Amino acid sequence: MEQKEIYNFRVETIEGREETLKEFKGKVLLIVNTASKCGFTPQYEGLQHLYEKYKDQGLVILGFPCNQFAGQEPADNDAIMNFCKLNYGVTFPLFSKIKVNGKNAHPLYKYLKKKAGGLMVNTIKWNFTKFLIDREGNVVKRFAPSTTPESLEKEMINYL
Repeated sequence: MEQKEIYNFRVETIEGREETLKEFKGKVLLIVNTASKCGFTPQYEGLQHLYEKYKDQGLVILGFPCNQFAGQEPADNDAIMNFCKLNYGVTFPLFSKIKVNGKNAHPLYKYLKKKAGGLMVNTIKWNFTKFLIDREGNVVKRFAPSTTPESLEKEMINYL
């Protein structure tokens, strides 16, 4: 059964609480699959900067750690959370480690890939692929891992 609305997806916070994305209804979301040992890991800093700058205007960044790309997120949830807070001061919501590709991909990522496919194939190609969701819950754009948080800011603020 296909989800009709992004807010109905069940997710587990990095602290282990199960919830839906309903609490983010009416917000602009930037959903990112993350990893701690990736060449793009310093993007945590840019993501945190965007979050601090625009959270009062309705931006929420949602980080979903994933270990499907060259084993670049081998840690458990506690270690991931500590790494993000200590190294990048992350205060935006982080979630439990998930799969973004394959038959065991999280339903949220199956939905995101269907709504905003990639170039040639819909699979997530690497860590730090980003999905922008408007205040109505529409997936409006997919950004490549190499797209820095700073470079998507101009487009993102159009939805705030």
